[in-house]
Amino acid sequence: MSGPVEEVGAQAARSRALAVLRVRGRALAVALLPAAVAVVLLVGGATGRIGGAGWDTARWAVSCAAVLVLLFAAGVAVIVARAGPAVSPTVELGETAAPDLYRLVRDLADRLDVPAPSALALTPDCDSWLEDRTHPAHGPPGVPRGRRDETAPVLVIGSPFLWWMRVGELRAVLAPVVAGTGPSAHPDIAAARRFVRGLDAAVAVAAHSGGGPVSRAAFASVGAVARLMLRACRGHAAEMERGVAVAASERAQAVDYGLRIVAQEQVGLAYAGWDRLLTRVALPAWRMGRWPSGLDAGVVSALTELSRRDRLAEGFAARLGERPACDLLEEPGLVDEAASLLAARLFHGGPAETGPDWSPVAWQHYPEEVVDRKWRTEAARLHRVLDAMGVRPGADPGGPTLARVMDHLAAEGGDALAAGIGAEMAREEATAPARPPLAPWDVGFAPVFPPQAPRTDRELLADHVAAMVCCAAVDTAGAVPGLDWLDGPALLVAGERASDLAARVRALVDEGDADPLRAWLTPTGVRPDKPVRLV
Repeated sequence: MSGPVEEVGAQAARSRALAVLRVRGRALAVALLPAAVAVVLLVGGATGRIGGAGWDTARWAVSCAAVLVLLFAAGVAVIVARAGPAVSPTVELGETAAPDLYRLVRDLADRLDVPAPSALALTPDCDSWLEDRTHPAHGPPGVPRGRRDETAPVLVIGSPFLWWMRVGELRAVLAPVVAGTGPSAHPDIAAARRFVRGLDAAVAVAAHSGGGPVSRAAFASVGAVARLMLRACRGHAAEMERGVAVAASERAQAVDYGLRIVAQEQVGLAYAGWDRLLTRVALPAWRMGRWPSGLDAGVVSALTELSRRDRLAEGFAARLGERPACDLLEEPGLVDEAASLLAARLFHGGPAETGPDWSPVAWQHYPEEVVDRKWRTEAARLHRVLDAMGVRPGADPGGPTLARVMDHLAAEGGDALAAGIGAEMAREEATAPARPPLAPWDVGFAPVFPPQAPRTDRELLADHVAAMVCCAAVDTAGAVPGLDWLDGPALLVAGERASDLAARVRALVDEGDADPLRAWLTPTGVRPDKPVRLV
């Protein structure tokens, strides 16, 4: 039985849906008005009630205008009805791939007394929502079977949730989302949503239309009309969705209410770990043509490390002992790999398929295949710029040395070298192959993730000098490349992370003071005068 708050939300949603449909009705009335006037004039002329040369001219002018308006309105209606609204790029999840997860969602829908979603899909993001995919341009949704209604929306679940959350937490988080299938089944709300999505799609089609000048002008007119109607119903649509959310949230109150509070805390934590994993760990690999194939599993490692460092909650180990939601999948590894490739495509612009310059990397191989390669690539770039500047090679003719870099920074300063590094990277980016453009359905799903803010030349120089130090430590002192789940590439000396290296490098780069770095190199056993291997 629905409560008063739920009923108020549902009533508000239905009321706003009718307001949206009234916009559609008014648009239809405007389109039919010239035809109605033309009919009156034609009937009046036929019966002799309206006659004369002036009326004959008006009759023909209005009739021609009515035909043009009807043709244009029909064109707008066809585009609005047939244009495929944006569909979120997802990893499709059939019932055979996740029977336990389907069962959980179906039981949840039964408990909430709402229709079950027609299918399940995963998104590489920390969010979950319902998505209508019944539009003719998209075909039938998913692979529905059993009692599910093919017209019901698809439930899109954030893939990091499956790996980080426990089964009970996932059920609590999904409860208000699944509860939204109830309002979605209301005919007025469903019709209003289809109308708004159609207008959105029509605007997108008009904006990306090609062809000749006449075609572009026609599509521009369609886009202008669609935008006008969108402005008229945008406020009503927003209030309708707010009412749907209120009704769904209230209906879900009775499902695992106490656990929902804990689960919402885990949502925020998962988002924080996902953000760090993408910006600090995945980005360096993406930039060199490798994509980590287990991002969702990496979220668990990153958040475990974050919890260990910050002591976020008591009993944390006990929570991890409970059944993770990814156990609801038949083959979690394959699903994680597919979600990881989609994440690379959406957040970095990589291709949709693996190729020679775009290959997966497992976490156990990340240090040697990504970290070590990144350091040696940056060190090689650093020495190329020094060569171009005419800086004298080091005393050892056997290859590039860290001493050459330190001596240069301690003697002319780093301004010219920093500018050279920035210019070299700009040239490399300009000559790099263009990223494949996003498909039309990708646009609008989510903004491309801003993996890293623009960096100054000095910051780039500090990274390159640190990379050279790490190469020297690996080649001359037995250090090894490593992976910090929260900060990305790391240098391990005697099994411990060299966490105090960055400040010493900045002292050399910014102030030309090599003493702090030398004070670290000597006890560590690093030989700056020995040549290092570059790529």
